[in-house]
Amino acid sequence: MKRPNWVPAGTDLDKPNAARVYDYYLGGSHNFEADRQMARRAMELWPDLPAIMRSNRAFLRRAVQFLAERGITRFLDIGSGIPTFGAVHEVARTIRPEARVVYVDRDPVAVAHSRLLLKDDPLSQVVEADLRSVQDLLARPEVAGLLGAGEPVALMLVAVLHFVTDEEEPGKLVATLRDALPPGSALALCHASTEGRPDQAGPHQDLYRLTPTPLTMRTPQQITGFFDGFELVEPGVVYLPEWRPENPLAVGPHPERMTGLVGVGFRS
Repeated sequence: MKRPNWVPAGTDLDKPNAARVYDYYLGGSHNFEADRQMARRAMELWPDLPAIMRSNRAFLRRAVQFLAERGITRFLDIGSGIPTFGAVHEVARTIRPEARVVYVDRDPVAVAHSRLLLKDDPLSQVVEADLRSVQDLLARPEVAGLLGAGEPVALMLVAVLHFVTDEEEPGKLVATLRDALPPGSALALCHASTEGRPDQAGPHQDLYRLTPTPLTMRTPQQITGFFDGFELVEPGVVYLPEWRPENPLAVGPHPERMTGLVGVGFRS
């Protein structure tokens, strides 16, 4: 396979990657055959997956709009993947043209392509760092500069914490990030849950063990616990389509089929 010019040398194109699989679900073009094969296998097990991923991106859009409308102009998007259409900076700037965004991802392919996409954007920066090494992440100049100004920051943890195992203590990682946020900051979170479709939890987690980013689904109680130290806004922690839908009639009778649980809270 000819290596695209945005892919770093040494990247294994034959091994599926979660960021590129997600891009495929969204209808993007920044993925390889190994990613597409994994996605197709996943969809055979769980045909709702593309709809779930689109619902996840729609939540990100609504959450960013909500936070920008409340005056937040700084966003820290950890686990950002490849910021293609509907990315945080695009959404935020429809309301706050001055919005600054720091994208953080551990995947060198996602980081390389993000830098290519954003090379002419002085208000967006891209950092290669790992949420699990949270002190290193916070020490990066781009992140420290975003947080150090003292202005409220929206911490976006959208579909990333389920790639942190229980042994890696995700609650402590979130608490460390929370304590670094300036007053008035917010957390927007989306996490895969064992609720809604428990029959799919095991097979889907097994599939993601084939990637460098295995998946850990969690209970509603565990996910709500990540908001310790934050004051949840209405409607609290709910299924993806239920969080402040633009059209309440579009939620449908079975929101639990979109198995991600989401919420937004302000630092208390």
